Amino acid sequence: MWPVGRIVGETLLSVTLALLALGAGLLDDGGTLRAVGVALGVALVSPLRRVLPAFVLLATAVACVPLGGFAPLFLVVSWSAGRRIEGLGRAAGVFALAYGLTLGFTALWEPHLSLPLLAFSGLFVLVSLVVPGLAGRYWSQRRTLTDTLHEYNAQLLRERAMIAGQARMLERQRIAQDMHDSLGHQLALIAVHTGALEVDRELTGQQREAVGVLREASVAAMHELRDVVGVLRDGAPESPQAVQASDEDSGAPSRGVAGIEGLAEASRRAGAAVDVRRSGGVRPLAPTADHAAYRLVQEGMTNAHKHAPGAAITIGLRYEPDSLVVEVANGPAEEPVSGSVASGGQGLTGLEERARLVGGMVHAGPTADGGFRLAGVLPYTSPGDGFPSPPPGDVMATFVAPTNDFRAQRATGSAGESDPVTDWNGFPKELARTMSRTKRGNGIAIGCGVAALVVVLLVIATVVGGIFLMREADSAMIEPKQYEAVTVGQSESEVREQLPSGDSFLNSEMGKGAPPEPKGSTCLTLLSTEFGSDLDAEPVFRFCFKDGKLIEKKSFETG
Repeated sequence: MWPVGRIVGETLLSVTLALLALGAGLLDDGGTLRAVGVALGVALVSPLRRVLPAFVLLATAVACVPLGGFAPLFLVVSWSAGRRIEGLGRAAGVFALAYGLTLGFTALWEPHLSLPLLAFSGLFVLVSLVVPGLAGRYWSQRRTLTDTLHEYNAQLLRERAMIAGQARMLERQRIAQDMHDSLGHQLALIAVHTGALEVDRELTGQQREAVGVLREASVAAMHELRDVVGVLRDGAPESPQAVQASDEDSGAPSRGVAGIEGLAEASRRAGAAVDVRRSGGVRPLAPTADHAAYRLVQEGMTNAHKHAPGAAITIGLRYEPDSLVVEVANGPAEEPVSGSVASGGQGLTGLEERARLVGGMVHAGPTADGGFRLAGVLPYTSPGDGFPSPPPGDVMATFVAPTNDFRAQRATGSAGESDPVTDWNGFPKELARTMSRTKRGNGIAIGCGVAALVVVLLVIATVVGGIFLMREADSAMIEPKQYEAVTVGQSESEVREQLPSGDSFLNSEMGKGAPPEPKGSTCLTLLSTEFGSDLDAEPVFRFCFKDGKLIEKKSFETG
């Protein structure tokens, strides 16, 4: 069953060819009934070229000789046969047979045609048959080659993606194993020792509370390490529902915005002054952005405890119309930190990567009073998440005061002014679209080249045909004054020297409707260069000779 697009296209093509055939039939004066019959035949034969290309080509080659309305269909069928006939030898044989049938039926249907006119007709048929056929065959072969290359490239991309995925999975498993063997063991030892120390009777109540905080921190670290190892081994993070269920079952704290208060409370129990400030209407975040906010606060508090012990910490959660602004700021250290503090710089780098993946950004730097400030902007909707966009009424852009503009924001511009973001995960689709556009562009170029070749060949045929017709006209036509200059009684040789030979296909049928010739005479019939009394009338001059003299000259019109 053909698709709807092909059915519509074939219908339009059949109707167009039928109208062309109808117009050609009406101009041929063959009668309205005959013209309508030819048009219907063209409309019925046109769709068959897809199923029987060779048969339709041969049938059309024969039919276009007596029925000129089949000529436009002949061009279309030649193109289609060049595309659909399989095998170069078979295609060449079918086209050669079609060319021979066309010339043969032309010679049989028009036996009066001279050899030059037959040669001209053969050239025209050759152009009409071979050029569309070659163009169709080249287009078909190139399309097959392009599809094969496209499939091969797609296969290479799939194989490369599989190899890269396997390499990433192996590396993740190696990292997960190293983390499990080293960090897991050390954290387990910390949890065991702090648990034993917590029940020591020699400790004061404040010391037991501090040891309890340490034990809870080590247990939470083991839970998080387990999650990280699971992500590395599985190659994909757990769903938010699974993470929430795991946290509830294991007693681990929430790793989102809801767990920030727990981080602050843990630091307060350790003796730090932590203040959590919220502003704006609370909005839900995508799971990845929610987790990134938690990690940002966790990293900021860790840095504050490490580099500025005893300093006051302020946590800010500001809900803007399109994003959540998270800030962790601490004042200067109350006393110099003893010794060098180990810092690999990986925490901030990891935060920047987390924020980038959710479409946000992170900034860190010292404050004017000697403290430190870590801030991040996290959009409510992360790429690939199904969370709703901000309400339509919230059309304001996120605003940060110039003195507090750690993002160095520019003025709000229209949508689409930002730099393009390359989605490497969609690279095969981009390649497919690019190849599709290239294929269409190359197809247009090929079509233009073929059209140019056809035009050049037709121009050459027109020039050659024009020269041929001019030579034929010189041999078959005279002006009226030449007719008047000849008088009856002149010798035949003298008259023939003044007149053309008359050997032309143009005057081969001028005897129809002419007056009877004198008995025993030989007549020369020539056409006039002037027009007749109407469009169907053709003025003719006839000169009859007998016994070496001109015995009669007549001027008449034939219809």
